[in-house]
Amino acid sequence: MRILHVLNDITDRGNGIVNTAVDIAIEQARLGHTVAVVSAGGGHEPLLRKGGVEHFQLNDVRRLSKIASSFAIFRRYVNEFKPDVVHAHMRAGLLLAWLLAKFQHYALVAHLQNVHDRESVLMGLAQRVFVVSKSVGDTMRGMGVPRKKIRVVLNRTLYSTRLPLLSDIRPARLRRPSIVTVCGMYHRKGIAELIYAFERIAPKFPEANLYLVGDGPHRPIFEAQANASAFRERIHFEGFQGSPQSYMLAADVFVLASRRESFGLVLIEARQAGCSIVASNVDGIPEALDGGRAGALVEPQNISALSEALNRMLEHPEERFHWSERAKQGIEAFGVGVMVQEIMAVYQELIAAPQILKTSSTFQSSLDRSHDF
Repeated sequence: MRILHVLNDITDRGNGIVNTAVDIAIEQARLGHTVAVVSAGGGHEPLLRKGGVEHFQLNDVRRLSKIASSFAIFRRYVNEFKPDVVHAHMRAGLLLAWLLAKFQHYALVAHLQNVHDRESVLMGLAQRVFVVSKSVGDTMRGMGVPRKKIRVVLNRTLYSTRLPLLSDIRPARLRRPSIVTVCGMYHRKGIAELIYAFERIAPKFPEANLYLVGDGPHRPIFEAQANASAFRERIHFEGFQGSPQSYMLAADVFVLASRRESFGLVLIEARQAGCSIVASNVDGIPEALDGGRAGALVEPQNISALSEALNRMLEHPEERFHWSERAKQGIEAFGVGVMVQEIMAVYQELIAAPQILKTSSTFQSSLDRSHDF
């Protein structure tokens, strides 16, 4: 099968959408398929080449002023590659592929990682829409995307060539006990609540330290919050880390305090590392934690509930051991091979029974309310 993935870029700076797409493409090539990626490029290009995946350069795909030239370049790549399936991971690429599908013969699928804005409904233009959790699927149906288009495919990226073997990773040298989070520095990740929760337990655990691993546009706001804290010397901003698993392996408690989270790919990596996990009971997080069996769930944006959960973890070593053991149970189900098998089954479904790209009246009315991509 000839498969063409379309992304804005292939950065290696911790973008979960990109990481998942790269993992899928390389695994598909390993299975013997002919695979290529169209994007503006980035740090994952050498990894794709090593995995036998071709890369086509397409810049400015998100700029409306460049839509005509982007379409012409994309059409040239499609004519050259002749894909059986075009797999779009972001809205701009999906729109290009949808427009061209009116003149070409290929199956078109979309991969939706999050629904943080209304324009996500555009992904419903595809014949099938992969969603990373049942929660995301429910949201898309509420936006008018027909149920028959949606397929839930959980993010399963363990054992990919992108990730180092845990046995090759040296745990970070952290002050203990350590509380660790790995996430983008955005308000929706609940960083403010985590800092406030840490302040509540810090007097009781004078040796405890909080490590915030990641970067993003709201980092200065969180740094200002931490600098105003009486415990600022015990709150550490570690920035982006190419191997965040080193922090997971050293963590006494791993936290993801998100206000919104389509799935929480980082939780799968934390589970593999055997972390004792505390996370928000919101959106797709329970699906990443087997409904709460693999990690303690707390109400999002509830500082009291979060601080109480951290207190229990730090006060009772047996509690941490319990959650560490539960985290690792069933983790083999999250291998990249499992995810790609599910995706390939949908490709085969479309190729065996091609469908005309059309929308229901309900879905079309939803698109009419979307004003850009």
